Amino acid sequence: MRLSIVTGAFFAFTAVMAGAFGAHSLRNLVSDRSLEVFQTAVTYQMYHAITLVLVALLTGFGLSRRLLGLAAGFFLAGILLFSGSLYTLVLTDIRWVGPITPIGGVCFMIGWALLLAAGARHQVNQDRG
Repeated sequence: MRLSIVTGAFFAFTAVMAGAFGAHSLRNLVSDRSLEVFQTAVTYQMYHAITLVLVALLTGFGLSRRLLGLAAGFFLAGILLFSGSLYTLVLTDIRWVGPITPIGGVCFMIGWALLLAAGARHQVNQDRG
């Protein structure tokens, strides 16, 4: 889970940098719509970077390390595919990456479902014990 903390902190750090870049440098270079798309990428990156750190901390509560590890992997994939494709669209205008964005969104949803399963499974095990 150390990797989850490190990658979460890294992506939170870079989300702050990207947000500052978008607010101060992109404003005069791209359309308002592109700026919104960029901000969406930053926002989802930050949410899920924090979630990666929290997933690592949840191992201390006795939740399934396997499910938490899988969730962390899907959150990481979601950041790379969802936010990464949006950054690429805005900064390079390469359009073929557009279809990658929803795949990243699905990765986020799978990560949340795995986290839900880890919590539900833990509660069931607690009730039995």
